[in-house]
Amino acid sequence: MASPRLLLLSNSRNVGQGYLEHAAPHLTAFLGRGVQRLLFVPYAAVRVSCDEFSEMVAQRFAELGYAIDPIHKARSPKQALRAAEAVVVGGGNTFQLLATLHAKGLVEAIRDRVRGGAPYVGWSAGANVACPTVKTTNDMPIVEPKSLKATGLVRFQINPHYLDVHPQGHGGETREERLLEYIAANPGMFVVGLREGSILQVENGAIALLGEKSARLFLHGRAPWEVGPKGDLAFLMRPAPRP
Repeated sequence: MASPRLLLLSNSRNVGQGYLEHAAPHLTAFLGRGVQRLLFVPYAAVRVSCDEFSEMVAQRFAELGYAIDPIHKARSPKQALRAAEAVVVGGGNTFQLLATLHAKGLVEAIRDRVRGGAPYVGWSAGANVACPTVKTTNDMPIVEPKSLKATGLVRFQINPHYLDVHPQGHGGETREERLLEYIAANPGMFVVGLREGSILQVENGAIALLGEKSARLFLHGRAPWEVGPKGDLAFLMRPAPRP
């Protein structure tokens, strides 16, 4: 079994930049030229159709030199996954995505294909479903998945679009407080607060933080801490110490 290769993006669009523009050099470096066709999973789409979502993604990846095959058009999604050169999972609503993957029996199929050697690219909701569960998504549960368990391609949780901001006049919980609640209820799990423009690359058993921003790390029993792009994230590949 191959060591999984993953490129996990916090977001698809930075302010002032085009769709996936900030990630373009990382996408081409990660996917390389040995891959030509990418199987795209558009099931996180809610207010646009899977066709519309796939067309937008296909246009962007064509500019990078890759062709997109939308999984929702495949006669057999499971067979399409077994044959996929690479798997790309787009953002949107995490619960919509996971509910559809469970309904079609694709959670295990994605896990098997990526563990079998296919590179995995996911942004926002697509990064969430690479984790053991989707419990650290920011999304509203507009639908109810069969389970909150996801592919478990990594052993830690991600919070995409992580924000430090506490808006003036807002008396509710901050993002940090929500994640502190999660680790209190789930001791022994790491959470990576992944800020906009940041990317986690998992390859050869190592993890690199790409981009210019630090990530905020959470683990029950210690105060949240920052890790920069040159910081050591290898500990995320190992079981977290239990308090």
